[in-house]
Amino acid sequence: MDYFFHPKSIAVIGATPTRFKNGYSILRNLMSGYEGKVYPVNPRYEEALGFPCYPNVKAIPGKVDLAIIIVPAAMVPEAVEDCAAKGVPGVMIESGGFAEIGPNGKILQDRLVEIAVETGIRIWGPNCMGLVDAKHGHVFSFMHSKKFRAQLTAGKVSLVVQSGMLSAAFLVDLMSNGLMGISKACSVGNKVDVNECDLLEYLLADPDTDVVGLYLESFVNGRRFMDLCKKSPKPVVVLKGGKSKKGAEAAMSHTASLAGNQRIISGALAQAGVIEAKDFRQMADLCRTLALVPPRPAGQTGRIAVLTFSGGSGILAADFIDEMGLSIADLSEEIYDKLRRLFPEWRPVSNPVDLYPVIEDGTDVFSEAVKAALADPGVDAVFFHSNTGEAEHVSKMAALSKAAGKPVFIWTLGTKENTYDMQITARSCDLPVYQEIYRACECMAAVFKQKKPVDKATAIEGKGKAVSLTGELSHLIATETGPLDEYVSKNILKACSVPTVEEAVASSAAQAKEYAAKMGMPVVMKGLQPGGVHKTELGLVQLDIKTGQAAGRTFRDLKKKMQGNGQVLIQKQAAGKVELIVGLIRDPQFGPCVMFGVGGVMAEILNDVVFAVAPLKHHDALNLIGRLRSRKLLDGFRGAPPVNREEMARILMAVGNLGVACPRIAEIDINPLMITDRGAVAVDATIVLK
Repeated sequence: MDYFFHPKSIAVIGATPTRFKNGYSILRNLMSGYEGKVYPVNPRYEEALGFPCYPNVKAIPGKVDLAIIIVPAAMVPEAVEDCAAKGVPGVMIESGGFAEIGPNGKILQDRLVEIAVETGIRIWGPNCMGLVDAKHGHVFSFMHSKKFRAQLTAGKVSLVVQSGMLSAAFLVDLMSNGLMGISKACSVGNKVDVNECDLLEYLLADPDTDVVGLYLESFVNGRRFMDLCKKSPKPVVVLKGGKSKKGAEAAMSHTASLAGNQRIISGALAQAGVIEAKDFRQMADLCRTLALVPPRPAGQTGRIAVLTFSGGSGILAADFIDEMGLSIADLSEEIYDKLRRLFPEWRPVSNPVDLYPVIEDGTDVFSEAVKAALADPGVDAVFFHSNTGEAEHVSKMAALSKAAGKPVFIWTLGTKENTYDMQITARSCDLPVYQEIYRACECMAAVFKQKKPVDKATAIEGKGKAVSLTGELSHLIATETGPLDEYVSKNILKACSVPTVEEAVASSAAQAKEYAAKMGMPVVMKGLQPGGVHKTELGLVQLDIKTGQAAGRTFRDLKKKMQGNGQVLIQKQAAGKVELIVGLIRDPQFGPCVMFGVGGVMAEILNDVVFAVAPLKHHDALNLIGRLRSRKLLDGFRGAPPVNREEMARILMAVGNLGVACPRIAEIDINPLMITDRGAVAVDATIVLK
C-alpha cells in the first residue's frame, strides 16, 4: 500500500496539455507539491506541461511506482495490463464508466478484477477522486486543488470516502470553513481491489494519523473491518450510507423480519467500538474532537462545568449533557468561593455559571472562571460559551487546559467573520470549537465514552466455542431445508445449553392426557405442521388447559385443523411477566449475527432489538443486553422478576456459537424467551436451514 501513499515515480496515463481536461489537472496537481518523477502517458502528444510524453507505460525508461489512469473506461483494462507487464505495483483508476453505470460497465469492472487476480497488481478505484495528503502536499487527483490548496492545512484526521465527487466537495467544505486540518483523504470509488479494510489498516499504522473517519456505502469484508477496529488504539468514526431497511423478502421468522441493514450494521459497529455518525459535518466534528482530545484517564467520567453568557444556553447545555449520559459537575465550595469573587454580592452562582453580569467589568473574567473551574477535582471538562469577540482569550484557555490536563470545549455564536476567526484561533491552539450546543455535547460524550484499546485476543475473527450435537440432530441440520418444527428446534437449542420449557409430543388423545397430568396443569398444546412457523395465526396454539379431559379434546381439535398431517406438542405452561426474543440471522456482510430484544406479542410493536456479530465473548453479550432501549424491563419492572444478565449472556453466547458452528443455519428465532421466577426458558423457537 505504501506505493499509493509514497511513490517515488508516477505515470499519468491519459495526461494532456489541454487545459480543463482531467489529465491536465492531475499533472498540474503533481507539479504543485509532488517531488518524485512524473511520466505523462498519451500517444497523441510528444510533451505535456514540460514533461516528455510517452505513447504507453511500457515505453517509460525508468521504474514506475504508481500509475494514475484517467482514460475512457473501455481503454482502462488494456492500460492496467500494460502496467502489470511493466511491473508497476499499483494503479489508481480515476476514470468512471464501470459498474456504477450498469451491465456494460460491470463487464469492464469484472475484467479489472481478473487482471488483479492474475497479475497481483493492486488497483485503487475505479470511479474515484484519488488521494490528497495534506501532510506532504500531495494531490493525486484531478480535483482543482487551487480551490483549497491555500487552505490545505495538515492535521491528524484521515478520511476514507467511498463517493468520488462527494469526497472532493466535502474536503473543500472542511478546508474553506476552517473546520479542521487533515492528514490524508482517500476516495476509494468502486473498490474493485483496494478497499476500506486495506486503507484502514494502513492508516491505523500511519504516524501522521490519530483518528480515521470513513463514509461507506458497503463493507467488502465486514468481519475484517470489525477486527481492525477492535484492535485499533485509534478512534474510528463511520458514517454509513444506504442503511434503510431492505427487509428480508423471504423472512421465515421474526428475527429476519426485524433485522434490516441498519440494525445489524449499527450493532456490529458498536460491538467493535466504532463511533457512528449520522451526517458528514457530525463525522468531521467527531473526528477533529477525538484528534484534539486524547482518551480520558480512569476516574474522569464526564462531569462538566458550563460557563455561559446566557442562562438559556446554559439550560440547553445542561439538558443535552444529561441526554448524552454525562453530568453537570457539583462544584466544590472552594471553587464556588473563587467564582463568587468575580460576581456582585447579589448574584448567586451555580453550575451552569452565567457570566453575563460580570462580562463588562473590564477584568479577564473568562480566563479566571475557566481557571477556577478546571482547578476543581470534581470537574472533568469545561464547556465554555462564546458570543463573539473572545477569540483573544482562546490561547489563555488553551494554556490553562493543558496545565490542568482537562479539556475545554467551546461553543461560539456571532457574526460570520467572528465565528470563523474563533474557529481558526481555536484550531491553532488545539481547542475544539463548535457552532451548535448539541453537537458540542455529542462530541464531549464521544471523548468520555471512547473505548479503550482492546487486546488482540478479543477480536471476533475465528470460531466460537465448539457445539456438540447428537448424531440425529447433526444429521437433521446437515440434510433438512427450511424451517424445522418447534420441538426439533428446541431439542437442538437444549443440546447447546439454552434452557427450554418441559414438553413432549403426544401421539394420541390418551397420551396427551397422560403427559398433561405428569407435567402438572395448566399446560399449553400446539399443532406442529410442516412449514407452519406462525402457529398462533393458524389457530394451532391453545393456552391454559387445566384438565385431562380438556387435553384430550384439544388434541382432537388440533389434529382436525391439521387434517391429520401434523404432530401435537404439549408443554408445561410457563408463567412470567417479561418476554424477550433471542435470534440469529446470517448477514451477507458480517456473517452470523445474534439478536436480542423485547419479545412475545410486543416484538413487532415495540421493534426494540439489537444485534452483535457472532461469536460473542462474555463482554460482547453483556454490552448487547445494555444497548436495549427497554433495558429497564430487565431490572424487575413493576414486580416482574429481574433478568439474570449473566444467564442471558450465556444464552446469547450459546446461540452465537451454534450459528458459527453450523453454517447451514440461516435463522434462529426464540420467541418468547420467558423470564420466570426460576430463570429464562425458551417457550417457542424455530431454526431455519438453508
